[in-house]
Amino acid sequence: MTLHVDLAVPERALAIGAHSDDIEFGCGATLAKWSAAGCEVHLLVCTDGSKGTWDADEDLAALVATRRDEQQAAAAALSARDVHFLDVVDGELSDDRVLRGRVCETIRRTRPDVVLGHDPWKRYRLHPDHRWAGLLTVDAIVAARDPHFFAQQPFAPHRPRHALLFEPDEVTHVERLDANHVDAKIDALLCHRSQWRSTMGIHDDPVNERAAFTRTQREAAAGTGVRVGAPYAEAFARIDDL
Repeated sequence: MTLHVDLAVPERALAIGAHSDDIEFGCGATLAKWSAAGCEVHLLVCTDGSKGTWDADEDLAALVATRRDEQQAAAAALSARDVHFLDVVDGELSDDRVLRGRVCETIRRTRPDVVLGHDPWKRYRLHPDHRWAGLLTVDAIVAARDPHFFAQQPFAPHRPRHALLFEPDEVTHVERLDANHVDAKIDALLCHRSQWRSTMGIHDDPVNERAAFTRTQREAAAGTGVRVGAPYAEAFARIDDL
């Protein structure tokens, strides 16, 4: 299997994640690299994040508002242009026609050269929202390119050039990164403070645990970079000829 390295910096990119923070984990450093080089970056978050807590007494309406604010802050850390929200109830995502149409419309509105999203074919992927978000992404790409899908939409069909699927079952593409890109990813992730305990292991000893989380992210990016002789990298499954 051919391993591709580094797309040309796209004019526009759209990253689609199931929850707030998924995009940052999956491709945050790549988006930081591209935005620094002039790419117009858009984010689309599918769910409202209302189940993103271990506290049974959490005010869920307040949590939804907090997670939206955190996502906006994370987008700013990556120098993204805009964040779009589907606001599906967390844990209830599906690949139905209505949601596929909404993702298709976002692709047609933002007109990205590259779409990034979850790999829906990753074996043993546990979280259903991640699987459904990946399927929504690839199915909406097909719909967005053809005029007879969702013909009532006010935007012209659009065909992205590439899809990059993060957390891939099989790596076929790597984006090389430098320390600044990885630091931007970490800064964006740390904007999701409501997720520090449940997702990032930052709770009992915030100073040391935050340092450990930062170290883990750098080590993961460095491990991927070894594949292509780069200091850091992120890995994807790449689909061309969309």
